[in-house]
Amino acid sequence: MLGLAFIGLCVLIGLAGHWVLPDNSPDANNGLVQLQKEPPGFAATILRLPLPDSARGANDNIFRTWQQGREPRFRDSPIGGYRLVGDSVLVEPYKNHSALAEKPRRYSLAAVAGRPGSAAELRPIVEQERIIKRTYWLGTDKAGRDELSRLLLGTRISLGIGLVAVLISLALGMLVGALAGYLGGWVDSMLLGLMTVVWSIPGIMLVIAISLALDSKGVWTSFVAVGLTMWVDVARVVRGQMLGLREKTFVEAGRVLGLPQSRLIVRHLLPNMTGPLIVIATSNFAAAILLEAGLSFLGLGVQPPAPSWGLMVNEGFQLLGTEAGLWLTLLPGLAISLLVLSFNLLGNGLRDAYDPKTPLGS
Repeated sequence: MLGLAFIGLCVLIGLAGHWVLPDNSPDANNGLVQLQKEPPGFAATILRLPLPDSARGANDNIFRTWQQGREPRFRDSPIGGYRLVGDSVLVEPYKNHSALAEKPRRYSLAAVAGRPGSAAELRPIVEQERIIKRTYWLGTDKAGRDELSRLLLGTRISLGIGLVAVLISLALGMLVGALAGYLGGWVDSMLLGLMTVVWSIPGIMLVIAISLALDSKGVWTSFVAVGLTMWVDVARVVRGQMLGLREKTFVEAGRVLGLPQSRLIVRHLLPNMTGPLIVIATSNFAAAILLEAGLSFLGLGVQPPAPSWGLMVNEGFQLLGTEAGLWLTLLPGLAISLLVLSFNLLGNGLRDAYDPKTPLGS
């Protein structure tokens, strides 16, 4: 139940998408170079300067925001402090361990507020809406991007690739396994040989071959490639179950009544395999998440700037030995581990539920 609860939480985060992110820009990719590699809990004062109308997002549709994020409407700049002087804002430069000496900058209240008006009208807008305090609860990465936003958005990619991989593996595996187990003979020998060949090829090599064949390394290519490497497990289970079920009395009765083989397989045999298929689907879900993370770590899966957990681990790994390398590697690694553990726990629980004769915890 704990595993199911954590999976449910991740599903809610994935479905909410950009709506719940502190940084809802596309791919949570709004980075501030001055704030790179800051620790968790870090806070900074941000000056938000309105962008010209031509540079703003053209469409603020709520569904577009959910799917792709919202184009930034402001140019954010960290500042060390500010003073309101007449009709201007005097901004102190942000100083960190790598900042160079800079002189204070002066902006007009109208430029900061993004609208004309008197100083009395514009000062509340500037102080309440244009100069804000922002907290980075999980710190920032090497590009100054919010680590929490990218970690939450990475949930969508991990769950998405797991779902697509499971659906592809179930569809292809059930088709091949059912034909091999039910028809038998030379069909079974040929398909079993195909399964053995695919089984012997490392998953990473298959993904590389599929990516080369499709001439792409995008997100959807990774989804499809991972799914096409996992169907053998399903096919072997379906074949084994089919070999035992095809000699049952109800199958013989269906043959005597003249039912077509396709109906016997789809309507009568496959529904009897629901339990084992659900269990192997949860196992494949966890395996797909791990495979995608490994591929992204190697640069063969989801490509930047998409916030894949495996890619985030790689970015942190490159900084190991520095103060920021620890949490930038640990946080996405912990997310991968918890989600995979949750699916494994769920699979164990489903196995015990569908097979009550199995000793608890075996």
